[in-house]
Amino acid sequence: GNNGTAPAVSAERIRLAKSAGMRVIELVRQGIRPSAILTEKAFENAIAVDMALGGSTNTTLHLPAIAHEAGIEIDLEKFNELSEKTPQICSMSPGGPHHMEDLHRAGGIQAVMKELAGHGLIHLDALTVTGKMVEENIRDINISDRRVIHHANDPYQPRGGLVVLFGNLAPAGAVVKRAAVATEIMSHRGPARVFDSEETALESIRNRSIKKGDVIVIRYEGPKGGPGMREMLAPTAAIMGLDLDKDVALLTDGRFSGGTRGACVGHISPEAAMGGPIALVEEGDAIEIDIPRKRVSLEVAEKTLQERARKWKEPPPKIKRGYLRRYAKLVSSATSGATLIE
Repeated sequence: GNNGTAPAVSAERIRLAKSAGMRVIELVRQGIRPSAILTEKAFENAIAVDMALGGSTNTTLHLPAIAHEAGIEIDLEKFNELSEKTPQICSMSPGGPHHMEDLHRAGGIQAVMKELAGHGLIHLDALTVTGKMVEENIRDINISDRRVIHHANDPYQPRGGLVVLFGNLAPAGAVVKRAAVATEIMSHRGPARVFDSEETALESIRNRSIKKGDVIVIRYEGPKGGPGMREMLAPTAAIMGLDLDKDVALLTDGRFSGGTRGACVGHISPEAAMGGPIALVEEGDAIEIDIPRKRVSLEVAEKTLQERARKWKEPPPKIKRGYLRRYAKLVSSATSGATLIE
């Protein structure tokens, strides 16, 4: 059935919870283990669906992390590779008009998979929790609303909703939800406004000291620096509230909530707490973001950056003891899913 999209308050959701419990017992009896389902093909299917929906930037953290547990390495290039060939066939809030209920009514995730499968974009021979292959799961699915799920040859956008940017500011990558970026700011160059925490940035945005054209840089909010890479909703919401989302870009080594829209580039790696280039940005430096060309660049001479790197000192940890301190010491970069390094 179409489980992922069933509304929370529906009887269908309660039935789903019961059948999930029964299904788990069946899987144990059949000897089907998570490792049989969590295959490379399954992860590629998940990323393809994500691209088709214009999904959240958080998937670039969660999917590599889950894959890592299953002994599969997924790098950010994989997201770009699938983004290039997967059309965005749904336009979901906040980047578009439709909501999860609309998608559910139109046939849900399996209907999206069926449309993609018709264009060779889904591995049909991946085992799923039903105990059957994807092909069997989607065979009898119908797409009942073409306004919500477009044809793959008539998509909302020809490429996927997420894109990974590289450049001297993010040598190991950074992520942006292209599906929710206004056309006006797909390419943008502006002066850096630098903040070492989410709170100080928020204060400046609220004081209206951020001008049109600025590039807000919020750093030391990554897995180590946060610690814990909390979701940043307040700064992006404040930018929206001041109607600056077409004029201001936001760059961070932290992450965003799924409800973010605008030119918000997250997961910049290596993060500031590891001495990544984002730690070397100074107020007023020119930064260029070019989403179509997948670049994010700091326009400062290499020599100057090397001098700044020599002077850089790792700031004292925000949390000095306890579990979060241990976490900060052991966590990997966002590019590998911010998993703990054994």
